[in-house]
Amino acid sequence: MFADAAALEKHLSTRSYVDGYTPSQADVGVYKSLGSAPDAGKYPHAARWYKHITSYAQEHDSLPGDKEASSKLFGSAAPGASAPAAAAAGAEEDEDIDLFGSDSEEDAEAEAEKQRRLDEYNEKKKNKAKPAAKSVVTMEVKPWEAETDMAELEKTVRSIEMDGLVWGSSKLVAIGYGVRKLQITLVIEDEKVSLDELQETIQEFEDYVQSTDIAAMQKL
Repeated sequence: MFADAAALEKHLSTRSYVDGYTPSQADVGVYKSLGSAPDAGKYPHAARWYKHITSYAQEHDSLPGDKEASSKLFGSAAPGASAPAAAAAGAEEDEDIDLFGSDSEEDAEAEAEKQRRLDEYNEKKKNKAKPAAKSVVTMEVKPWEAETDMAELEKTVRSIEMDGLVWGSSKLVAIGYGVRKLQITLVIEDEKVSLDELQETIQEFEDYVQSTDIAAMQKL
């Protein structure tokens, strides 16, 4: 029971409704007993509640609760009620579970936790090493003549070692007049291996190599 608007203001400072967690006849009873909106400057919580219950005007009669009992909740305190009794009533009200009053704090904490996790994810994503860009290449190495030892030529080519270079399969392909060329595949890390430099290095084996060509290249 609320003796005046001040008592209602105190009650609504930690709650969204007069009783429970949804609009009910308790709200309608107090609303009708008030007759008009409380002074928002003096009773901000009560004014906020009054405006909210007004939005349910079309549903007042259908809201759950005891209409008769609810109509006596406001302004019906006995004139001679003692201060200790009023204080005891206020204490009982304060003992109610304050679910709505803690909503804003819980929401803020949840939002802060969400942002913290998002920041951690973005930091890990930023620091995560990106996979190296690679290419698979088919290179052709031509000898000087048909008598060139192709096994030795291939052995010489494969002896080249570079960071980011992996030699693959190979085969000999006839090009005419008994001459065969070495066709060999390799995988390179694009940022570490220059094909131009690799070809120059292979062509330094002048005893075996006449020229080199890139027959095919594809990004992995």
